[in-house]
Amino acid sequence: MKQKPKSRSRREFIEGAAALGVLGAIGAGHLLSSCTSQKERYETPVLLDAAPDGPPLKAGLIGCGGRGTGAAINFLNAGPNLQITALGDVFQERLDRCRSSLKERRDVDIPDQNCFTGFDAYKGVIDSDVDVIICATPPHFRPRHFEAAVQARKHAFIEKPCAVDPVGARSIMASAKMAESAGLTVVSGTQLRHSRDRVATFGMVKNGAIGDLISGNALRLGGKLWHVNRQEGWSDMEYMLRDWVNWTWLSGDHIAEMFVHQIDILNWFFEKFPSKALGMGGRHRRPTGDQYDFISVDYEFDDGRKYNGMHRQIDGCHNVSTLTVFGTKGYTNCHNKIWDYDHNLIWEYQYPLDESGQSTNRVSVVMEDQSHINLVTAIRTNNPVNEAIRMASSSLVAIMGRESAYTGQLVTWEDMMNSSQRLGPTEYRMGPVDIQPVPPVPGTAAG
Repeated sequence: MKQKPKSRSRREFIEGAAALGVLGAIGAGHLLSSCTSQKERYETPVLLDAAPDGPPLKAGLIGCGGRGTGAAINFLNAGPNLQITALGDVFQERLDRCRSSLKERRDVDIPDQNCFTGFDAYKGVIDSDVDVIICATPPHFRPRHFEAAVQARKHAFIEKPCAVDPVGARSIMASAKMAESAGLTVVSGTQLRHSRDRVATFGMVKNGAIGDLISGNALRLGGKLWHVNRQEGWSDMEYMLRDWVNWTWLSGDHIAEMFVHQIDILNWFFEKFPSKALGMGGRHRRPTGDQYDFISVDYEFDDGRKYNGMHRQIDGCHNVSTLTVFGTKGYTNCHNKIWDYDHNLIWEYQYPLDESGQSTNRVSVVMEDQSHINLVTAIRTNNPVNEAIRMASSSLVAIMGRESAYTGQLVTWEDMMNSSQRLGPTEYRMGPVDIQPVPPVPGTAAG
C-alpha cells in the first residue's frame, strides 16, 4: 500500500528547547558578521605543491566507500612520510575493497588488527595509534565520530557536509571549539576552497575587483546520482545504509550532501552566512528514499543582500552548473574569471602552460590533494587551522534551506540555533528502522 506523503510544519521543526551552549560560546553575531569593512589589501595565501617532510604521520580512515578511499589516496599524495594504517567501516566487503585498492594503487598494507567493522568501528580506528582521523562515512555519523576524534586529541579531515540536522551541526561547532583549544588541525571536504584558481579569484574580489558585493546565484542542475534497490534478507538499517544518499537522515538531502559546495563558496565570497531562507522543492523521479530531487532556495543576509541556489537531480533535463557573484562594478564566476557590466573580461586566472606553451586549463595541484597538503602542512609546521565551525555553518545554511523547502515556511538562522531536530534512529543496529520512504509535503492540507 502506497504511503501517504507526510506534512512537516515549521512549528514541528523548531519546537522544543535545544542546548544553547554552542551559541553562547560562538555567538550568532560572530557567525553572521561581515568582514567587508576591512580596507587593508588582502594577500592571497601561497599554497604549497607538497607538504613539508617530517616524522611519519599516520592516518586512520572511517568510512571506506568511494569518497573515503579517495580521501585516503589524497592524504598519501600530500607529501612524504605519510601513512594510512587503520580502516573502519560498517560493512566488511566495503573495507575489503578499500584495503585492496590501497594495496593496488599505493602498495599500502593494512594489518588485520587495524581493520574494524560494525557501528563501533570508529572507536577501533581512533584507538589504533593514529595521528589523523579521516571521517568519510555518511554525514549522519560525522558529529559523533568527530567528537570522539577530538576527545582523543586527533587531527581530523571531515568530509562534507558535517551534519544532517541542527543538533549535529551544533555538535560539530562544540567539538571544533574543543579542537581549537587543544591545538588540533581540522580541514573539511569543501575542497573548492582549496582550489588555486578559486583562491586567486577570491583574492581579486576581496581587493575590490567587482566593487561591493550585491547578490549571488548558483545553479547545479544535473541528472540522477545513484540508488540501490533493496535485496532479500536486508534489514531496514542495512538497506538504508547501502542506499544512504537517498535518505534525509543519512545524507541531509542533496542540498546538504552536494549543493553545500556552492553554498559554501557563496558564503566564502560574501564573508558571512545568511540569516534566513525561503525555499521550495519537490520530488518527481527519485525511486528510493524520502528526500526531494529538486530544491530552490532564496537566502537573505542580515543586511538585505541575497543569493539564490537551485539544485536538481533528475535525468533527461537540461543541465547546467554555474555560480555567479555580482558586485557594483562587475561580476565573477567565483572560479577563474571576472567581467565588467559591458561583459568585457577584465581578469582571468593564469593556468600553467603545457610544453607547447598552451594553457593547461588545470591547476598544478588538484584541489582534493591540496586540501590534504594544507592539512599536513598545518600539522607539521605547528600552525593549526580549523575549518570545522565554518563547515558546520555552511552545512547549517543548507539544512536551513532544506527545512524551508520541506515546510514551505520562512526559516531563520535563529531557528537553526534553537531547533531540537535530530534525524535518524537513536540506536544503531542491523534491524528495523521506523522511517518510511515518504517525502515531506509543505504547507497545510486544504479542507
